[in-house]
Amino acid sequence: MKNTRNSGAFLIVQGASILKIGTALSLFILFIFSISGLLTSLKPQYQLMSSSVNQAATNVNGKLLYQLIGWENHHFLKIENNWEATPKLTNLIFTLSSNINLNDPRSLLGRELPGFYQFDGKILVAGEGTNYTNMPVESAPPIKIMEEQREAALQNLEGLDKSTDENSASSPNQTTGGRKVVYVYFSHNRESYLPYLKGVSDPDLAYHSQINVTKIGDELEQSLEEKGIGSFIDKTDIQAELNKKGWKFWQSYDESRTVVQTAMTNNRDYHYFIDIHRDSQRRDKTTVTINGKSYAKVAFIIGGKNPNYEKNAKLAKELHDRLQKKYKGLSRGVIIKNAAGSNSIYNQNLSENAILMEFGGVDNTFDELNRSADALADVFSDFYWQAEKVNTDIKQPADQQK
Repeated sequence: MKNTRNSGAFLIVQGASILKIGTALSLFILFIFSISGLLTSLKPQYQLMSSSVNQAATNVNGKLLYQLIGWENHHFLKIENNWEATPKLTNLIFTLSSNINLNDPRSLLGRELPGFYQFDGKILVAGEGTNYTNMPVESAPPIKIMEEQREAALQNLEGLDKSTDENSASSPNQTTGGRKVVYVYFSHNRESYLPYLKGVSDPDLAYHSQINVTKIGDELEQSLEEKGIGSFIDKTDIQAELNKKGWKFWQSYDESRTVVQTAMTNNRDYHYFIDIHRDSQRRDKTTVTINGKSYAKVAFIIGGKNPNYEKNAKLAKELHDRLQKKYKGLSRGVIIKNAAGSNSIYNQNLSENAILMEFGGVDNTFDELNRSADALADVFSDFYWQAEKVNTDIKQPADQQK
């Protein structure tokens, strides 16, 4: 009788434990669903985005990781104590929850001052005079301009289309043959320059379907071909495609991505990809005089949200260094863009040899821009043929073994 009674009591206790576990599990599942429902029902500006998670993760450095592990394994605290003081837990929670770093005023000012977010980038390599007050600024045309397709009248077009004498150009010592190895395109193809837009003085209105950054591509292509480097200039009207689809200006990179992917599929020889843009900064920040001639400064923009952006940055830094040696002051430097809410990939995850370049600003002329295009072709050709020689030397021993 006693055993039966004990067994019954045991079953009751066991049943109660199972019930508690079941209740706890149900409450946990209900909690998860409630949180999920809350997050998905929030307005877009309050939703948890991948960029927010990424921004929070950047605050978890090595010292903090050791500290967190040390709370469970005190051996790590001994190692951590040899370092500088780690951040206080309260400061960490504040930073993770607000994305405001008390050691970086830009993280607060960028949310309070209109337009300040434009400077939310990292200068990987600074050109002469480049700092956080004059970084390249990417602006979008007013919605009314895009909807109504209004365009300014043109002016100062004399001599804009240069006629080239094919017989005057000497044949390059080495060429890529019939291969096109450089692919140039324009995600913001209608970015234009104020000197050619009659009656326009507002930088935000410097857009035109005919006279725009694609003209730089013509000069760059000619200069590269003279150096023996086959190139292709893709003048797809990205803005027109956006208008057809009813897409917004910020979706330009989505549209140009399709164009680039198609090009890569159709021609496997493309090895370098350059997306040409125009900065919105004014003349004093985008112009330099070299040997008595005026040039439009260039800047290299790298998308920090690309997981492999270091490879793109390596190419940009190489070209910057070469420009600095032969055309001192022409390059504004290499800028890493990784701002929350921005694209910050710029299709550079399609190739480790993809870069975005800002050519001049709204006040520059095509005489200045073309000189800069020629300078880029000059240093790029040196880089390209040197890289080709290295690749040939590496392959040569393997060829001799066959």
